[in-house]
Parts: sequence; structure tokens; C-alpha cells
Amino acid sequence: MKDPILAEIRQIREAYAKRFNYDVHAMLRDLKEQQIKSGRKTVSLPPKRIKPVEQTTYATKTAST
Repeated sequence: MKDPILAEIRQIREAYAKRFNYDVHAMLRDLKEQQIKSGRKTVSLPPKRIKPVEQTTYATKTAST
């Protein structure tokens, strides 16, 4: 079953990429320019760090029980 909304989004995405000859860097430059021209305030959040998990081996698990 084809979703018409997804099909439209994929078509727009393909046309946008083709416009820049599939150059990711050119697309990023264009998006940044659009962002500046829009005048909207953008927020960049710091990445969420994942807390390290203490790793135990099978030997240490069985020795402590």
C-alpha cells in the first residue's frame, strides 16, 4: 500500500537533491541560507551524553554470587 503523503515527500526530496546535483554540501549551504533569510530564531541544543554502563564479565558475575 502506497502512502500518498510519503510519496509526495520523497518526490520533493528527490527534486531538491537533483537541483544541487546530489551534493550534500551544496544542499546544506542552501538550507543555512534559507534559515538566515527566514529571520526565525533557531536553537541548537547540546548533544545528550549517554552515561557509561559498568561492564562486567561472566567470570566476575559468578565469582561475586
